[in-house]
Amino acid sequence: MNNYKISISYDGTRYKGWQKQGNTKDTIQGKIENILSKMVSSDVEIFGSGRTDAGAHAKAQIANFKIDTDKTEQEILEYLNEYLPDDIAVNEISKVDMRFHSRLNAKTKTYLYRINYTGIPNVFEKNFCYNTKADLDIDKMREASKAFLGEHDFLAFCSNKKCKKSTVRKIYNIDIEKYEKEVRFYITGNGFLYNMVRIMVGTLYEIGLGKRNNDIEEIFNSKCREKAGITMPACGLCLMEVQY
Repeated sequence: MNNYKISISYDGTRYKGWQKQGNTKDTIQGKIENILSKMVSSDVEIFGSGRTDAGAHAKAQIANFKIDTDKTEQEILEYLNEYLPDDIAVNEISKVDMRFHSRLNAKTKTYLYRINYTGIPNVFEKNFCYNTKADLDIDKMREASKAFLGEHDFLAFCSNKKCKKSTVRKIYNIDIEKYEKEVRFYITGNGFLYNMVRIMVGTLYEIGLGKRNNDIEEIFNSKCREKAGITMPACGLCLMEVQY
């Protein structure tokens, strides 16, 4: 029995998210588990570094699984990519210590959110960015984003109203870059709650539009989801990197 760590890229457009669900076969975790289980003729459970939303993407989702096989890492990689659909790819695989767990051992995660604000849809990137027509004040958004840095209770930036675990998270860095016809938000933290990145960006988006003042501190103190901004569409969200 060995523990394997893999890096996965996927276009999440047609999937119901990472996490396996009983009412659908269209999840990333489910697709990979199904192929691995057929490969070793027994049930395999795969653990991801985090649960990406339905419709969201990943450049380098990290996962691990334990199996007993005579196949080399390269052969497992080739087997997975042969049978996975063409919008999911395993980029790397390696044997790791049996104690390694992709979620529990993760130190930081970096997400990217993309907004095409020109009003002219980018037809070749429409599944990977939010298309809108907006006059965004980048400087205001950058200034407001500083309030997210550090450790805070992000309950107001979470869509799960029944969350029983700690909602305290730490944000290490936020970069807001203007790139050709897009605004790109890079957010790095030690972990993220359900819809947290999309709500953070939605709040900054409304500040950039001039629809709200920089009231992020007040939102934190309220611990009320209704006080924060909109939940941005999942299409613009991509998990870029997980560090250990």
